[in-house]
Amino acid sequence: QLHSDVDKGDGSIKYILSGEGASSIFIIDENTGDIHATKRLDREEQAYYTLRAQALDRLTNKPVEPESEFVIKIQDINDNEPKFLDGPYTAGVPEMSPVGKCKIHCWCKLSFHSNVFACATIDISCLTAGVIKTALPNMDREAKDQYLLVIQAKDMVGQNGGLSGTTSVTVTLTDVNDNPPRFPRRSYQYNVPESLPVASVVARIKAADADVGPNAEMEYKIVDGDGLGVFKISVDKDTQEGIITIQKELDFEAKTSYTLRIEAANMHIDPRFLSLGPFSDMTTVKIIIEDDDEPPVFTSRLYSMVVSEAAKVGTIIGTVAAHDPDASNSPVRYSIDRNTDLERYFNIDANSGVITTAKSLDRETNAVHNITVLAMESQNPAQIGRGYVAITILDINDNAPEFAMEYETTVCENAQPGQVIQKISAIDKDDPPNGHQFYFNNTATVLTRRNGFRRQEQSVFYLPIFIVDSGSPSLSSTNTLTIRVCDCDADGIAQTCNAEAYILPAGLSTGALIAILACVLTLLVLVLLIVTMRRRKKEPLIFDEERDIRENIVRYDDEGGGEEDTEAFDMAALRNLNIIRDTKTRRDVTPEIQFLSRPTFKSIPDNVIFREFIWERLKEADVDPCAPPYDSLQTYAFEGNGSVAESLSSLDSISSNSDQNYDYLSDWGPRFKRLADMYGTGPDCLYS
Repeated sequence: QLHSDVDKGDGSIKYILSGEGASSIFIIDENTGDIHATKRLDREEQAYYTLRAQALDRLTNKPVEPESEFVIKIQDINDNEPKFLDGPYTAGVPEMSPVGKCKIHCWCKLSFHSNVFACATIDISCLTAGVIKTALPNMDREAKDQYLLVIQAKDMVGQNGGLSGTTSVTVTLTDVNDNPPRFPRRSYQYNVPESLPVASVVARIKAADADVGPNAEMEYKIVDGDGLGVFKISVDKDTQEGIITIQKELDFEAKTSYTLRIEAANMHIDPRFLSLGPFSDMTTVKIIIEDDDEPPVFTSRLYSMVVSEAAKVGTIIGTVAAHDPDASNSPVRYSIDRNTDLERYFNIDANSGVITTAKSLDRETNAVHNITVLAMESQNPAQIGRGYVAITILDINDNAPEFAMEYETTVCENAQPGQVIQKISAIDKDDPPNGHQFYFNNTATVLTRRNGFRRQEQSVFYLPIFIVDSGSPSLSSTNTLTIRVCDCDADGIAQTCNAEAYILPAGLSTGALIAILACVLTLLVLVLLIVTMRRRKKEPLIFDEERDIRENIVRYDDEGGGEEDTEAFDMAALRNLNIIRDTKTRRDVTPEIQFLSRPTFKSIPDNVIFREFIWERLKEADVDPCAPPYDSLQTYAFEGNGSVAESLSSLDSISSNSDQNYDYLSDWGPRFKRLADMYGTGPDCLYS
């Protein structure tokens, strides 16, 4: 409250207020000078306000005293509860930690900056300053790995009337290696086929360890047993399983079972927990080898044999042998894989495995034959073993020597006697061990013996050369060397070897030949152009549809519509026997005798016998399970009990009372003479 000494209480003085928060937060009663707050004050937002007040004459509005300044200070009350700065909190502590192990610091902000008193539950004791420590020993992560704590902080040192705040603390027990590995079983047994390839997985075993992470990492090793060199064990880093694999091929006939002693041990051992026992465990694994029906096995992977190319058909080359490795020791039969012997040069005895020649051999065609021999079990031909045979063909002297190449020999017309015109060499397809040696009846160098040659007299000389090899027995051959007489320049280089060069006139020049060729090509182009134009102007040979007066054959592959298709034919003709049949003229008889045909009936009475016969057959078809499920044509050879024309048989015709006249048969010619005699009415031919 403000009050001026000049104020007599008669209302002549009024008070005004200015400064921070005036009129908005604070107002003044202009008559009494009382200052009031218009809204709730918060010390945490603003602790004090500076205001100015002045007393004025109400009539003149002039100050009666100097302006005075004063400060309004906001007093604090306990209106803010404690608040945790970083909650909720999470932390971890190793399992099996001793009592008093420091856990976590909980920081709390209070309005009066008073001390913090933290209260915790469940195995946790609390100290001042919010430090949480373990309250129980031997907390086991495997039993419970997480705790949720609610922490409360009170101001006013926990006295009545104080405010409080809460937060949560999640405490996770971290793992330590306090559990040794243990196998669930003391022994294991696995069956493995002997055909399992090397490096295949035989079994997976795992020792249980309640720990996690690195504390559960284990190593496995085979410490004893009779399969140390046959099997090995490794660890799967992801699952910590021990993987047993094969190192060598298994053979049931050699050994039927193996026993392994396997140890599993932790890799990271904590010395604090050695008293809990050895951090390793042992188990026994027995592996039983199952017998498989194996294919026959040859005594050697590769057989090497030799045979002379002069060997006769049926010559024995060698023998292969195979046996059944199974306990049954089934007999083996042999054959040659003909994909490796397409020409069928060799045969093999199915029982003994003796390989013989089946054809004449030629070393020059194929010096080495690589064949595959198949061995099959007699009791199970599907079991096939394969052996490989390399047959080397030994050479004999069966090829005569011959020229090494085709020689093109020339001699100049002006050649001098003794001039060398050609050097020749010979080859032999045979393969002697010390190389080829040949003997010529002429020297290997061809020389001229006379002075000069004339093409007009003889343009080509044929020189026979006799070659003999050094084989035993030796072979020989006569080869012909063709020598052409040529016109040579001063250096002895052949220019022309054509004998007609002196007879024919001088040839045309190159330019003339090119001109002639160009003319011929031009004429060919013109001819082709004219032919093309004529073909375009030619009318097509195919007539228009309106002009086509020839008969056309049109083929339709359309199928009928079945029983429901009543448009393709007259259903009444199939269902009603009383139909009118028109007389149709036959085309296979002459018109002159058509009037002699028997008259046809224009109407046929309703024959009950045929109707009943057809309906019985329809019923049989309907109930027949073997009848086709589609439309079919049923043909019945049923003549009925009689007809208007009576019997058509010639039997009993003599005794028939029919008045039919068959005299017209005699007019049909010699071919119908016998019928005319049989059915004619003349008395002289009745019994002819």
